[in-house]
Amino acid sequence: MVNIPVDATAFSVFDMQELSADMFDAGLASAEDELAVVFFWGFECFNCEIAKKAMLAKPGEIRALGLKWFHSNVYEHRELGRRFMLHGVPTWFFFYRGKRLGRATGWHGLGQFEAAVAAAREKIRALDMKHLS
Repeated sequence: MVNIPVDATAFSVFDMQELSADMFDAGLASAEDELAVVFFWGFECFNCEIAKKAMLAKPGEIRALGLKWFHSNVYEHRELGRRFMLHGVPTWFFFYRGKRLGRATGWHGLGQFEAAVAAAREKIRALDMKHLS
């Protein structure tokens, strides 16, 4: 078996705060009114490393999405994998004020990720409109 090292560069470049199971909700609460995204990944996950490299290839475009970033290794924090019924990584979940808005599973390019972010922002607009009425 090939041992794939974990490259943490993306975590620092995008200022991703690490979340463990016991601090997950409090960590998300720190995002306040920002659209938060949690990058669920795992050790020795080839596709996770590919996703991080693809993100690092377009840092300006990723930052332009205006997200509050978090990450969690679900191989280490298995209870989060169970909580969110993850069947594979990488997976990104989007949250607003602690409410789960959607997810993107696997890295299928920046365009698909941007579409997932846009869908999450549309849900925020709908939530805000509901609160105004």
